[in-house]
This record gives sequence, C-alpha cells and structure tokens, in this order.
Amino acid sequence: MARIKGVEVPDNKRLVISLTYIYGIGPVTAEKIVKAVNIDIQKRVKDLTTDELALVRDEVAKYVTEGDLRREKKLNIDMKKEIGCYEGVRHRRGLPVRGQRTSRNCSNSKTAGKRKTVANKKK
Repeated sequence: MARIKGVEVPDNKRLVISLTYIYGIGPVTAEKIVKAVNIDIQKRVKDLTTDELALVRDEVAKYVTEGDLRREKKLNIDMKKEIGCYEGVRHRRGLPVRGQRTSRNCSNSKTAGKRKTVANKKK
C-alpha cells in the first residue's frame, strides 16, 4: 500500500478513488490533483512509479488535509462556542447547527440532539 500524507491508500483502486481516503480530499479535489500531475485518471495506485507517487505527494502537500484540517475545524468550533454566537450555542447543546428542523422529528432522530445518559439513575 502506498502512503500519502500518513494515510495508507489502497493499491488496487484507481488513484482518484484512493486519494479520497485522505481526510479533506473529495472526488473533485482528487481529480484536480491527478490532472495537475498529468497522470491518467484510469491508472491504479499499484501501477504508479515512485516518481509519479512523489509528484502526487508533493501536489497533495499543497492542500490542508488530515490532522491540520481536523485541528482547524475544531478551533473554529471552539471559537464560536467561546464568543457565544448562535452556532456556538447550538454546538454546545448538541443540537443541529445549520437550520435543520427539530420540532417535528422524533426525539431519537439524528437532528434532534444526542441523548445523554445519566449515571446511577434507578427506576
């Protein structure tokens, strides 16, 4: 398996699909990377030479991915919580942030908020 940005990408899949295993790279970005490096879109990871793999690694390094992207997202959410904006309050309460409706959903649905278990509660 090839290792790109600290992630093991599958050998038997096409390069465009394998790149999507990296957090922060979706199908569109993966296609941009492959076109920028001038590699055939149908080529599989196991068929890449070491030079081509090095070019792909250099191109992927230009994007914010994996740990850096996760850290950046977490800092953005924490900042919203700290300043007390609407989105931050919704994050703090575990409710949907992007305007999803909660009044007409079951209480156990995905968007109505997570159920919190209470320790040592007996009937």
